[in-house]
Amino acid sequence: MIELIGAGKDYPTPQGGAVPAIKNINLQIREGEFLGIAGKNASGKTTLARLLNGLLLPTRGRVMVSGMDTRRRQYRMEIRRKVAMVFQNPENQIVNPVVEEEIAFGPENLNLPAGEVRRRVDEVLELLQLTEFRKHAPHLLSGGQKQRVAIASALAMQPDVLVLDEPTSMLDAWCRKDLMTYLLTLNRRRGMTTVLITHNMEDLAEADRLVVMDEGKIISDTPPWEVFGRDSLPGMLRPPDISRLVRQLNERGGSLDPRITVRRELVDALCW
Repeated sequence: MIELIGAGKDYPTPQGGAVPAIKNINLQIREGEFLGIAGKNASGKTTLARLLNGLLLPTRGRVMVSGMDTRRRQYRMEIRRKVAMVFQNPENQIVNPVVEEEIAFGPENLNLPAGEVRRRVDEVLELLQLTEFRKHAPHLLSGGQKQRVAIASALAMQPDVLVLDEPTSMLDAWCRKDLMTYLLTLNRRRGMTTVLITHNMEDLAEADRLVVMDEGKIISDTPPWEVFGRDSLPGMLRPPDISRLVRQLNERGGSLDPRITVRRELVDALCW
């Protein structure tokens, strides 16, 4: 689906030099998986995210999307249709005064027939439970609702991959939980390849794989529970409370499965 081969990205300095943001990244993102990417601030997460659909081009190495090199200009439109991005602050993406107009904006720019645009808008409004807000002004919605509008706008393009960069960082706990439920539903029931980039490990508890970055490099690529069980993590990364509790119980003589990362799994194990 997406492959990074020795990918590196430098940013210029005022003195005329260059600072590497990511270094020698080798990574495969498989069709249908839920991939988490975690790391402290300035670890290279956002730079990596923007390489995935050609918003940034690698200084070294290659980024391939379904066999298309992001450096090739003739592929960029198709790559950006295949790989949709949702950023940390939805207000930076929303440009239309009405929710349904915002969602229709991308498909209309593909010159699709009006009936197809309407079908896509109706579909994603229902999927993300936004139908009642279709005529609302986006700036009057809650933070969680705005983020859902941004995701709906991305999904209306019918991408193969959804990349989300810190989508829950501006949300309260309730909105964060709701948003993660929507993302997991998209992945598990619809097969949407999902890449979630965050420093909040709670959001990554149900990912298929968890990549950890530090100082522009990948330092780990394993199932989440293996990362959560480590004695130390870079920077401010902190294992989910459930994983920490499982570990503490096992240290006190318990025999819980260390792969337990979410509450319902722990409840099932304790009540068995």
